[in-house]
Amino acid sequence: MTMTPDTLLLQLALRLIEQQKPFAFTTVIRAISPTSAYVGAQAIIEADGTLHGWIGGGCAKGVVVKAAQEAIRGAGNPKLVRISNDGALTDADVENHAMPCASNGTIEFFIQSIVPAPLLVVLGTSPAAIEACVLAKRMGLRVAAAATDTVPLINTIDLHQVIDSFDVVALDALGPSFVLVATQGEGDEAALEAALRTTAGSVLLIASERKAEKLRQAMRLRGITDERLAALHAPAGPDIHARAPVEIALAAIAAVVALRRTAEGEDTPASAHSLSMSHGNESLASAPVPSNAYVNPVCGVVVDRASAKHVLEFGGLSHYFCCDGCKVEFEREPEKYLAIALRSQKGAAL
Repeated sequence: MTMTPDTLLLQLALRLIEQQKPFAFTTVIRAISPTSAYVGAQAIIEADGTLHGWIGGGCAKGVVVKAAQEAIRGAGNPKLVRISNDGALTDADVENHAMPCASNGTIEFFIQSIVPAPLLVVLGTSPAAIEACVLAKRMGLRVAAAATDTVPLINTIDLHQVIDSFDVVALDALGPSFVLVATQGEGDEAALEAALRTTAGSVLLIASERKAEKLRQAMRLRGITDERLAALHAPAGPDIHARAPVEIALAAIAAVVALRRTAEGEDTPASAHSLSMSHGNESLASAPVPSNAYVNPVCGVVVDRASAKHVLEFGGLSHYFCCDGCKVEFEREPEKYLAIALRSQKGAAL
């Protein structure tokens, strides 16, 4: 079967999509003689400027390739491009360029870039991590995950890739735009260090203010520079008084969406900028706490007494913990956290 030029272009587009490589479709939508271009002529332009197909002579090629590359960098925003010397007035959304050839013809192009969605890598298998994977996929992101025990990830959701460790080389090979650390007490330091040692533009951490600051100090001790720590968003997401894992994940993914749109150069509403990037956990002690719940004095998380991972008796009180890390930290300085717990209970009673 003989392949037509259009068929070959479509096959190339499918291959590029499968390979997650950005490109732009360019179509001639108007051609006024003298010009060799014709309406309907098409080409695919890759991010490096390689052109496949035909959209006219060399006069237009340089302008179109540059415009296509700008469209690709613009994360999928389409463009109308006009190349002419006739001085005609055009709509505000048309990008005008002078015709560099002596022919003085006019060509108009429609450029549509196809850009793979950013990749988010979620670290951990906590309930919030699983929910974050689900929500991120619904937001149109590519999602991969890593954990020391990958069974919950593999059995729960179809992911781009799953890595069975926090190996920096393997994580970085994925080329993530964002890494979300959602270990929540299960290997927090190892996961956060691995995330920060990747080249991801943004690293987000699900944790309370108190815990996030401790982990920042731990990262400095592990050799992470302050420059790299500037990429850390911790706690992850606005304060929505999250309690359930899906609510915690919602706040974190909202932060990812905001970072994505900011990177793409899109304007965000003023109200979005006014959102505190503080996770709800820290403020929950001042929010109404259900009678069957307990404010973890180490990280500030509201813990359901019936489903707490650990319970310790100290100072005549039962203390409930969400993870191993909080239990260990409480045992290290019990008097300190007892005082915090008593203040929390006193505030809840007012």
